[in-house]
Amino acid sequence: MDKISMKTDIYLGQGALDRLTEWRNRRIFVVTDPFMVKSGMINLLFERLHDSNEQYIFSNIVPDPPVEIVTEGVEALGAFQADLMIAIGGGSAIDAAKAMKLFAQKLLDQHDMPFVAIPTTSGTGSEVTSFSVISDKAKNIKYPLVSDDMLPQEAILDPELVRSVPDFITADTGMDVLTHAIEAYVSTKANDISDALAEKAIKLVVAYLPRAYQDGNDLEAREKMHNASCLAGMAFNMTSLGLNHGIAHVAGAKFKIAHGRMNALLLPHVIAYNADYKPGYGKEESNAAAVRYAEIASILGLTAPNAKSGVRSLIQAIKQLQKQLKMPQTLQECGVERSVLEEMRGAIAEGALKDGCTATNPRVPTAADVVEILNKMYQS
Repeated sequence: MDKISMKTDIYLGQGALDRLTEWRNRRIFVVTDPFMVKSGMINLLFERLHDSNEQYIFSNIVPDPPVEIVTEGVEALGAFQADLMIAIGGGSAIDAAKAMKLFAQKLLDQHDMPFVAIPTTSGTGSEVTSFSVISDKAKNIKYPLVSDDMLPQEAILDPELVRSVPDFITADTGMDVLTHAIEAYVSTKANDISDALAEKAIKLVVAYLPRAYQDGNDLEAREKMHNASCLAGMAFNMTSLGLNHGIAHVAGAKFKIAHGRMNALLLPHVIAYNADYKPGYGKEESNAAAVRYAEIASILGLTAPNAKSGVRSLIQAIKQLQKQLKMPQTLQECGVERSVLEEMRGAIAEGALKDGCTATNPRVPTAADVVEILNKMYQS
């Protein structure tokens, strides 16, 4: 039996930020990053908040927020005596705010504070998920947190906020959306509802990510990618993810590669592993994951007369998309030395197998499997 809950109210489309005008007489704790403040983008929020509100800006957020920043935020939240939290920024700002909300419940006994998430990148889907990723900088480890208590009460998806995102970040975050959707579709916890969300997200990414990459002012493409990110987030919030994210959480931290880019590097190799795909045109029996990947290929109108052909078509399409987005396709292209890979691959494999996302992967991996995937990723 599956239970499906949609606990976050979503305001989407151009003008969605106007929802903020309805919050009044609040002490608002705003979690954001330094760029939002320095660039003046934060003013898009303050322009819409009523004069009756008081605000405190916590802008110490850094990529892959560490535990220390979260702790600092909880202390500031308590000292300000906030009764509304708004997170505005990329996945790091929203993830940090979610962790703050969780710890505030435990440490400050603060259980009823509304939480609004406003993403400024189209990638993590964090605004609608029960997941947050924080890091231990000293150990180069990322820790996924999972709790429905972190779910925002509201999410605001306004494409105006992503208009200025640079093309390389658009590419990285967009491929993260695609990875979320594909992993949700082949997850061992997939269901009809998550499938529908994942399918739509996949189609939107393939159709609109190249457009958003080529022209940031294409508001239709920006809006569709923002929606795709949210849809994929809703899908994997039901199903969890898989080995792709299990490896990415550890390898991204070790190699200092952005999360979305790390997922994109892994995706063709993890698909091939899960499908037990081997190049050639033989008719060996296909596993359940291969059949699911072939379904995705069919959804996208790719050649898929049988499961093996569908898997091959999907892998080729993903690689072609990476080329369109001018993304690196190997660890070597990302500046990773082979000696560094050899030194770290054992620890990465160990961490990936322990990662919570790996538990719902359609094929049960071994450490040797992960090492082999990493080796194949090094150079084409």
